[in-house]
Amino acid sequence: MSMAVTDLSVILPRVLIVSRRTVRKNKFVDFVGEYHLDLIVGYGAVPVIVPRVSGVHMLLDSFEPIHGVLLCEGEDIDPSLYQPETSGLSPEELDEIRRLHVSDTAIDKEKDTIEFRLAKLCLERNIPYLGICRGSQVLNVACGGTLYQDVEKELSKKLPENQRVAHIDYDNYDGHRHAVKVVETTPLHRWFKESLDNGEMEIWVNSYHHQGVKKLAQRFVPMALAPDGLVEAFYDPDAYNPEEGKFIMGLQFHPERMRRPDSDDFDYSGCPSAYQEFVRAVIAYQKRLNSSTSVPRSLKLDQEMENRRKAIIRSFSLARNIYAHGIENGINPSKESESELEAGAEFLESNTALSVQQQKRLKQMGATVRNSSSYIDKLKLNAERESLARKVVGKMSVEQISDLMSFYHMMGQICSDVLERKLHGIVNELGP
Repeated sequence: MSMAVTDLSVILPRVLIVSRRTVRKNKFVDFVGEYHLDLIVGYGAVPVIVPRVSGVHMLLDSFEPIHGVLLCEGEDIDPSLYQPETSGLSPEELDEIRRLHVSDTAIDKEKDTIEFRLAKLCLERNIPYLGICRGSQVLNVACGGTLYQDVEKELSKKLPENQRVAHIDYDNYDGHRHAVKVVETTPLHRWFKESLDNGEMEIWVNSYHHQGVKKLAQRFVPMALAPDGLVEAFYDPDAYNPEEGKFIMGLQFHPERMRRPDSDDFDYSGCPSAYQEFVRAVIAYQKRLNSSTSVPRSLKLDQEMENRRKAIIRSFSLARNIYAHGIENGINPSKESESELEAGAEFLESNTALSVQQQKRLKQMGATVRNSSSYIDKLKLNAERESLARKVVGKMSVEQISDLMSFYHMMGQICSDVLERKLHGIVNELGP
């Protein structure tokens, strides 16, 4: 591999794309449509495929740095993610929907989890996001919007015949098109402006879905509407400036697949524009990220260092408890305790650059981690003495115990009087 290629693999921005699962030769296979990949690569970014494999949602940190996310086709989103109760569809209607759309209605909760975590990550960090088909639905739901579980049964049947739209045709899958009205002054309007005839503001888009946006999330603005009123494209105007690395958008149709029959030529010159501007935003985001010094980076420790860190924390915690409560409150130092305290002692002895304030604080918390062994020895000695004294006193008669108590009471009184006189003399010496 040449140095130039190696350098490119390091410096080019990374776009995460989640795969879709299918069955091939009786085994699960993950895939991503090559049209998506070709456009991402063609405009100057590196597609990084996130496999839809159980547990991957816990490993997304391993895909950092993330400069952009493209989410595309897949199964229906779990309805519980966008509606607290089931829709108004009857059980019979739901069964019919499952029969008609077998490949889509098999909900994939693992894919849901992966994609929603990525979508929310983009929204939190303002990472460029392009949602195609299901990806647009994920974006809308992640921002508080809802979906029709079935457009035909929930929307179309309520409309006059001339306003109904077929949003999927399995017999003419790639060839099926329907019109959408483009909203002026939106990015979609600018991309397809040359193809809009006589101000009618319509283009014909492909359509492969039986679900769609029901309530559009508040932050979004429609860019295209089907004749039945369904939102076919939307974006966040406050998060759209590709030159500054801002791009949050959803398209229900597939511009990457809007090609003429038996050709790779696009239906309209504006079809690849969403990918072009998305990658432009990804590149700008990467530059901004690389030049920023304020982006926090979490310290990654290997397993050995992590184990040492935990041992030191345990040592200080144990020392603090011994210092604060002592043996009276049930802390019984053992050989294991001594071993655990040694980690903290070694750590302190190796740190010669502690400030006075730090040392004072450590003494307050741990007291004597440096001298933990001698401290524990004293505690043990006191415990042994107490145990021995109890045994001796236990063998004494009542008269002997009474005399002993009287003696120590007298000695306590004498000590108290002498101490008071000495302290009084010190005060007089310090007086004016």
